[in-house]
Amino acid sequence: MSFFDFESNVGKSLLGKGDDSATIKEEIESSFSELPVEGLVVEVQGELVTLAGVAKNYPIREKVILIAGNIKGIAQVDAEQLITMEQISEENVREIPEEIFYTIEKGDTLWAIANKYYDDGSKYTHIVDANIEVIKNPDLIYAGQVIRIPEVLG
Repeated sequence: MSFFDFESNVGKSLLGKGDDSATIKEEIESSFSELPVEGLVVEVQGELVTLAGVAKNYPIREKVILIAGNIKGIAQVDAEQLITMEQISEENVREIPEEIFYTIEKGDTLWAIANKYYDDGSKYTHIVDANIEVIKNPDLIYAGQVIRIPEVLG
């Protein structure tokens, strides 16, 4: 899957203040303690963001997609050209795993979302940890925000 849909009327307000491509690239890079994507290229055309580069791993790839898509004014992210080190490694060639993204609805809580996906609301911390670049405060999520639902083992 390489195209991801988002709610364009919600999210962090960053666009329209200059070079939108550079603004989103800076937002992605500043959300991580170290550069997550080698050769990151961001191009904004209207409500579409195209991402390219080599991410360290699949979770980083997913987080970069979510950061770009959870910006107000962005409706779609094209990540066709955003690949991972795992994909290009000759020892570990494999397809990108199916992502589980969830769009938060009015009245949702992380506890309820965890209960829906894991049958255990107390596992909401796994969702927070997987979305730390998107969810800055677990008590402040908003309708329309898109998050990643990680696989929880054990």
